[in-house]
Amino acid sequence: ATIRGAVGTGGGITTRRYDPARFPMRDARLLYIAAFLRAFTLGVLGVLLAFHLTASHFDASHIGHVVSAGLVGIAAGTAVAGFFGDRVGRRRMLQILAVLSASSLAFIALLPSPMTAVVAAFFGLVNGAGRDRGAHLTLEQALLATTTTPATRTRAFAIYNVCQDGGAALGSAAVALMKALPDWGMIPAGTVGRAGLVTAAALSAAGLLCYARLSPASDPAVGPRPAPLSRTTRSRLWKISALFALDSFGGGFLAATFLTIFFHEHFSLGESAIGWLFAGARVLNAFSHIGAAWLSKRIGLVNTMVFTHTPSSLLLVTVALSTSLPVAIVLFLLREGLVEMDVPTRQSYVNGIVADHERTRVNAITNLVRMLAWAAAAEVAGRFLSTGSFWLPLVACACMKVTYDALLWTAFRRTKPPEERGAAPA
Repeated sequence: ATIRGAVGTGGGITTRRYDPARFPMRDARLLYIAAFLRAFTLGVLGVLLAFHLTASHFDASHIGHVVSAGLVGIAAGTAVAGFFGDRVGRRRMLQILAVLSASSLAFIALLPSPMTAVVAAFFGLVNGAGRDRGAHLTLEQALLATTTTPATRTRAFAIYNVCQDGGAALGSAAVALMKALPDWGMIPAGTVGRAGLVTAAALSAAGLLCYARLSPASDPAVGPRPAPLSRTTRSRLWKISALFALDSFGGGFLAATFLTIFFHEHFSLGESAIGWLFAGARVLNAFSHIGAAWLSKRIGLVNTMVFTHTPSSLLLVTVALSTSLPVAIVLFLLREGLVEMDVPTRQSYVNGIVADHERTRVNAITNLVRMLAWAAAAEVAGRFLSTGSFWLPLVACACMKVTYDALLWTAFRRTKPPEERGAAPA
């Protein structure tokens, strides 16, 4: 890629040429590292946030408000990143987001009042859902797609998601180790949640270093006003956004914070056991991404998304109805081995059926509707949990996801990305 900029004195224009064989690979690696660090923090938050807020005398309704506020904040940040990210610069926008995330987690750890937590969760884009969604993902996916060809795009997204799930698995496992720190005399008892959130804040700040090292070639050349989306892209975007909203509304009932409450209240599992359970689930998620990349080359991206997602939703119903803890754990892990196979394929598919200059906005819109649906569902799920219906969110999630799979296959089975129709990208 060739980047032009004003350098030197007198406003002279010079051309700097970046080696396309070097910088895209380096940029991809930096994005993998940043995704790993952010996922580690999500693994910690997925377990410790609920326990930290509970220890700070938050009831189930207040926890629901915090999770919902964080998701709404992520949605707002996604809108800003999507519509202004290319003009501000993808690298610069990612650096701003890293600072906001680190600051908000520090506020929640050190000033745990309901109002402070809600405000910090909103402005800091705190993700209590346990899944990486939002502004970071919007910009990183657009950047990652520029480092690949259509033939290698799904593999790149698979590696990206392996890094995310690997980081989340280690983050969940770290919670189990943190629980042993008071026994070793390293921190006072009752401060594990605070220590975990401070650690998450530090790792969020570390992501800033990765974003600062991205090459200038990663930012697209855009004018004051970006080119409008094509008619074909707009038509596809309306349909796929509506479907993603349905899928995410169902997924909002399954936020990691609510899963933690389900296993804790229904089976009396503690923080350490839940941490190891979530770690195992993330390991299975990571392996499934590689399987998804392999399978998509043989049956296509849409078929891979649907034919792996539906069985995982049916397994979720069996988890909700289980009365035995060992059976529930086995079924939950089986479900986790399938549920994430649609993630790299979905990301690759969305970025593959649109042009490069449309990717940031398309990712922003699809992620935005997903986050809004997650936020709405989190509020409803919090009300279900406050009534003691710990199994109902899981069943509602499964029903909506099966419906989404059927509609997605009907609407998009004939819309092929470039690598599946043997054509060059638009």
